[in-house]
Order: sequence, then C-alpha cells, then structure tokens
Amino acid sequence: MNPVQITVVLPVYNDVEALKSAIPKSLEALTEFGRSFELIVAEDGSTDGSRELVEEWEQKDPRVRLLHSDERQGRGRALNRALAESHGEIFCYYDVDLATDIKHLPELLTRVENGAAVATGSRLMPESRIIRSGDREFASRGYNTLVRLFLGSKLRDHQCGFKAYRAGVLQELVPKIHAPHWFWDTESVVLAQRAGLRVEEFPVVWTQGPGTTVRFKDVYGMGMDILRMWWRLHVEKN
Repeated sequence: MNPVQITVVLPVYNDVEALKSAIPKSLEALTEFGRSFELIVAEDGSTDGSRELVEEWEQKDPRVRLLHSDERQGRGRALNRALAESHGEIFCYYDVDLATDIKHLPELLTRVENGAAVATGSRLMPESRIIRSGDREFASRGYNTLVRLFLGSKLRDHQCGFKAYRAGVLQELVPKIHAPHWFWDTESVVLAQRAGLRVEEFPVVWTQGPGTTVRFKDVYGMGMDILRMWWRLHVEKN
C-alpha cells in the first residue's frame, strides 16, 4: 500500500443529506490539494441511510472508507477509533455540514505541513466571518473565555470543528483525553499547548447549519467538562 499523506475524517450521526454534499466536495478539494489521501466517514450508529450512502461511495472510489458503529459512541470516541484505523501522516477532521468553508482546507493542511503540531480554524478572531444566532454567539464566547481562564489556553476558539494534527502527535495525546463527545476538541488543543507544541489558529468563514440550537444541558455539560479538566490538571496531579 502506498503511503497516505492525509487522512480526513467526517464524524457522522444521521447526516445523510449533509453527506450527499460533503463527500464529493471533500474529494474535489483534496484532489486539488495534490497529496495522497483517504476520506474516512466515522458513522456513529445512524439510522437514516448514512451508512448505505457511504457504502455506495466505497464501491465507486477506493479513497472513501466507512467506519461504522452499531451503537452511538460520541464524537470523541469516533475520532479516536478513526485515528487508530487511519494511515495518514496528517490527521484532519471537520464537521459534515461544512459549516467552515471548505476553501480553508488547503491552509489548514499546509500549516501542519509547515511545522505546526495542530492547526485549527477560529470563528472568534477579528478577521473571522461568521453567520449564527445570537444565543450561540453568546454561549460560544462565554465558553471559550472560561477555557482560557481555567485551563490556560491561548486560543480564541476551541470548539471549531475544523482541525488538523500531525498524526504521531495526536496518538500521544489521545491516551490523556477523557472526553467521549464534544469536549474532545477542547481537550486535544489544551493538552497540546501544555505539552509545549506549536498550535496555530486562523480565521475562517463559518455559517451556522440548519436546526442547530443551544440547550441548557449542553451549556451546563460543557461547563462541567472545563471544571473536571481543571481538577485533573491542577489538583489530581498533585
């Protein structure tokens, strides 16, 4: 098997309509970038035909791979599994709804090629252009302020689902990441910074997808995740 330079992962749960666009657009963008790649769809217990759609793509294009789970694992566990099954030197993932404009993919990958251990899009830099509801904007800014305050991060945006890592670096970080779901994103970049690694963020164009809402239990859960990580880093280690 020829070496694969880039692994791109699309975490998916009941996202068949988004996949119909995300797979061909990803293949086009990656082909234009000009490196060998694999596109892994980490499908997490979907019941809407997502699995069957990806299986059709597998038959048409050997660069597309399905990782299916019968039961819901959560975003973090799905990414851990995809990393274990990946072959790329660079490990990249982004949200299947392409909320972050895919035109930024070359910059994301090039930053890692040029020496960054981790690169991430940012919705909260002055140059970023975002379209989203006021409640999500307020929740996002509040959350990221707490991450910087409690966990010592220098980044502006920790949860943007548009990230790339040197695969070897991420393999070393994963055993220290506890979150099974959304907080995985934050843990990975906080731990990378604490290890003294080069983490770069850059402004992106980002558009809120349809049907996304802020729920109290999500806000509460993410706040508790921050406190648990703070406890782990500052109390348990002593």
